[in-house]
Amino acid sequence: MTTRNTTDLGEFQFLSGESIPNLEVAYETYGEFTGDNAVLVCHALTGSAHVARRPDAGGETAGQARAWWGDVVGPGKAIDTTEYYVICANAPGSCYGTTGPSSENPETGEPYGTDFPPVTVGDWTRAQRKLLDELGVGRLHAVVGGSVGGMNVLDWLRRFPDDVERAGAVASAARLDAQCLALDTVARRAITGDPNWNGGHYYGGPGPEEGLARARQIGHIMYLSKASMGRKFGRRSAGREAVREEPPDPAAAFFPYREVESYLDYQADKFTDRFDANSYLYMTRAMDDFDLSAGYESDADALAAFEGELLLLSFTGDWHFTTEQAEALAEACREAAVDVAHHVVESDHGHDAFLVEPEKVGPPVADLLETGLAGRAITDTEPETDDSGEFAPVHTSLFSK
Repeated sequence: MTTRNTTDLGEFQFLSGESIPNLEVAYETYGEFTGDNAVLVCHALTGSAHVARRPDAGGETAGQARAWWGDVVGPGKAIDTTEYYVICANAPGSCYGTTGPSSENPETGEPYGTDFPPVTVGDWTRAQRKLLDELGVGRLHAVVGGSVGGMNVLDWLRRFPDDVERAGAVASAARLDAQCLALDTVARRAITGDPNWNGGHYYGGPGPEEGLARARQIGHIMYLSKASMGRKFGRRSAGREAVREEPPDPAAAFFPYREVESYLDYQADKFTDRFDANSYLYMTRAMDDFDLSAGYESDADALAAFEGELLLLSFTGDWHFTTEQAEALAEACREAAVDVAHHVVESDHGHDAFLVEPEKVGPPVADLLETGLAGRAITDTEPETDDSGEFAPVHTSLFSK
C-alpha cells in the first residue's frame, strides 16, 4: 500500500527561535506498518518525498518527474516495501509540498519569501520526529539517507539515539569542507545577484531564473568526477540538434558549443522549471551549517549515546563527500564504541554515484536492514580480529596498510 499525503503539525519553533503558526509536511509511505518495520528515508538537497515509484503517480509528483531512488526503494528492491514500512518526508524549507519560502504566510496572505525562518538539518529531524508521532511510529527499524540526507541521518543519531536501531549514511560526512562551502557560496550569490531576485520577494513576477540556473550548474559540476566528465563529454562539440543560447559576445560564436556546455544548459533549464530559488538558498545553507560535533566535544561525543548499528557508504570518485571524510567519521564511531562499518565503493561517477549505481548501493543497504553490519555484502575499512586477537580477513580496507 502507498500513500501520498500532507499533514499539518501545527505551530513549529525552529532552532533559530523563530516560529511559524503551521508547519505542513508532505510525505509518502510505502508498505504496511507492523509495529517494528518502519524505515525512514531522508532525501538529498533537491529531492522530494517521492522516493519510490508509485503506480498512481502519473509519472510526476510535486514537480519532481520521477522517484529519486526508485531503483533502491520498492517491491523486491534493497529497501523492500513489501517487508518494510517506508516513510519519506519533504524537508521544511523545500518546495515540494512542505512549508517553505514559497508557501503562504497566513499573517500576510503572501508567500513568505525570505521572511521564512532560517532552517537547519536539526529542524528537518525534529519535523520528521513529529510526523512519525502522527503516524504512530515510535522506534525506527532504520533511517537511511544520501548526501545531505546522510547528514539528516547522523542528526537522528545524536538527537534521538534511542529511536533508531540501524542507520545508513550514504555519500555523506560530519560536515562540509571549505571547498564545498566556497562553491555553495558562489551558487547562492548567483541567485541573490540576479536582478529578479528582489530580496527573495519575487513571487508573482519574474523570478531569478538565470541565477538559479547558474547555481544548479555549479552543483552539477560538484556532483560529477573529473573521470566521469571526461568519459561522458570530453572536449566534443555538441551535435547539430543542440540548441545554443545566444552567445554572450560576437567572438564567442567563433568557438564550438561543447557537449559539456549543452549538458549544463539542459540541466539548468530542467531545474528552473521545478525548483524554487529561495528553497535552494535555504537548503544549501542548512547543509553548509551542519556540523555533527556542534554542542559536543567531538564527533565521537555526539554519537556516543547511539547503541545501534551504523553503515557508512562512500565512493572513491566522490570529491564532494570524500572517502577520507567518511573514514574520519568511522574512526569517531570506533572511538565512541559505536558499532560501525565503512563500506567503500570503487566508482568514478563522483557524488552522483549513490543515485546512478543502485547495483553497488543496494546490496549493502539491503543487508543492513535484514541482518545488520554482519551482512555478507558489507565490508569495512577496519580489519576484524578473531577470538585469538588475530586479524580475520572478513572485510576489506582501502585505508589499512
